[in-house]
Amino acid sequence: MATSASRTKFKDIINTGFGANTNAEGGRLVNPDGSNNLKKTGMPLYERISIYHTLLRMSRFKFMIAILFFYTSINLFFAFIYFAIGVNHLSGIDINHPIWMRFVEAFFFSSQTLTTVGYGHVAPSGLLTNFVASTESLLGILAFAVVTGLIYGRFSRPKAYLLFSKNMLIAPYRGSKALMIRLATYKNNHLTDAEAQLTVAMHVMEDGKKITRFYQLPLEISRVTSLALSWTVVHPINEDSPLANLTEEQMNEAKLEIILSIKAFDDHFSNTVQQRTSYSHNQLVYGARFLPMFDRAREGAYTILELDKINHHEKVVIVEDVTG
Repeated sequence: MATSASRTKFKDIINTGFGANTNAEGGRLVNPDGSNNLKKTGMPLYERISIYHTLLRMSRFKFMIAILFFYTSINLFFAFIYFAIGVNHLSGIDINHPIWMRFVEAFFFSSQTLTTVGYGHVAPSGLLTNFVASTESLLGILAFAVVTGLIYGRFSRPKAYLLFSKNMLIAPYRGSKALMIRLATYKNNHLTDAEAQLTVAMHVMEDGKKITRFYQLPLEISRVTSLALSWTVVHPINEDSPLANLTEEQMNEAKLEIILSIKAFDDHFSNTVQQRTSYSHNQLVYGARFLPMFDRAREGAYTILELDKINHHEKVVIVEDVTG
């Protein structure tokens, strides 16, 4: 366990938004996807959840399932209403058909009304049925306008599209060692003026109590003009590093969590994009270095960036400085 005395010469960060009481923590602070690892309580679920933000951030598969579920539920709801009123008020449906077939026909009439397709095979008759059908048509227009806006928002929302290595490495670096994390863009977007910020959260003992301290980790290069190829973010572990003199066992005991934040400018959207990720101490590989992940094409006309090799590394020996 790292002691507070061994870290006193490094200035810690107190404005991270995370508390220092690790007794109240549950696992890591930040998830690998960059979201905070917490759940909020004390208020009703409908007040704590933003449906709009949830639909924007969910995966494409879940989004399509949500739209299909909403569409099916609305049609089932109105099909039950038409069935309760009586399918005899829907001209074109044979009342002598089995009950399940009549309900299916009411369901498909509802889908045609909701989408304002209106094939004309089945039509409402009577004041109540026409009122329900007109209400459903209005709901359909509003619902599809909302869905269209959500689809546009999902496609037009700027995103960094960054791929991070699965592990962080402690590798040899200029006669000493350094913490290294590799990243690259995996879409055909172009990011410029990319900035990296690395923060470490570590458990220390202070006055006999375990607390969490946060430290900013200086980088070899904190900004690159263009993020065309991969970028290995390097924090030299020297006398100015909060990780100085920590062995592999001590890093694990301190339960290191490294938070990497990337901010860049996207040429396509003409907007600033951000993405962050987190590495826990069990994702640390001590004594390793990344292998090259790009090469020149055979004809030499372009460079090949092999994204599947972003986490490829090999074990190496780190010579520890025992003079200090």
